Amino acid sequence: MKAERRATLAGAVAVLAAANVLNNRLAPRLAPLTSAAATGVLLALARRSGLSWSELGFHRRSRGLRIGGALASAVAAVYGAGIAIPATRRFFRDERALSLSRSRALEEALLQVPIGTVLLEEVGFRGVLHALLARSYGPRTAVAVSSALFGLWHVLPAIDMTAANPALSGLVSVEKPGDGPRDDGGVPRGGGGGGPHGDRLHGGVPRGGGGGVPRGDGPPQDPPAGDSLWGMSRVVAGSVAATGLAGVFFCELRRRGGLAAPALLHVATNSLGYLFARLAPADPTRPGDRRTAA
Repeated sequence: MKAERRATLAGAVAVLAAANVLNNRLAPRLAPLTSAAATGVLLALARRSGLSWSELGFHRRSRGLRIGGALASAVAAVYGAGIAIPATRRFFRDERALSLSRSRALEEALLQVPIGTVLLEEVGFRGVLHALLARSYGPRTAVAVSSALFGLWHVLPAIDMTAANPALSGLVSVEKPGDGPRDDGGVPRGGGGGGPHGDRLHGGVPRGGGGGVPRGDGPPQDPPAGDSLWGMSRVVAGSVAATGLAGVFFCELRRRGGLAAPALLHVATNSLGYLFARLAPADPTRPGDRRTAA
């Protein structure tokens, strides 16, 4: 029986790993289809192993909707304050959102995020993985392991984020004494960003996304490879740690309100990001700051 449970757990992790690569590298536009199929496989594995719907988190729906709705409203308020304050506004102007047309932004917010991202992550990590681990190792281990895996799940998105969010890239850029001035971390506005049609290198990182460092009056030069790698490593490590902690919080929401509570908060956090990125006023001091209108 223990061997069967370990095999089921390994199978669930393998399904999630395959979906992660497909959604982030091989076929991102097909993420809703991939995630729906992966979710079905995960639920089939869990039900075949004897887990009930309640154990998987499909319970306390009314309470979960109330908790999730309240938290989603709080997210909207925080985002609204974030774009209203000049000091924080720049962190909301993500090139992945700004480079999209309105129709593509709506697709991301209403289809890609709820089905392509949240459905699989909540059912996969807070539902199936959590239940499988809790049955064999207890609830504390279930929270710790599922949250750690949830953090690792975000390695590939974090790599893309370093090129797509100029303000974030500026936070992790490395400037040595004697270097010339950087243009907000060396990331050009309007340079393709993280949008689906940007000029990407292998791995989804836009060309020039690491930023050139002007030195003296000569042409911009790329920063040393070690500096770029170190900056990206910092973003990835920070993202893994932050999403791992978010996973712990989502597990607590799951305990209190089933999967509905973390799912609503998760959708609000991601989908509203597209809306508020486009609502954030452009920086008049940056001539290249823009948003795609159609």
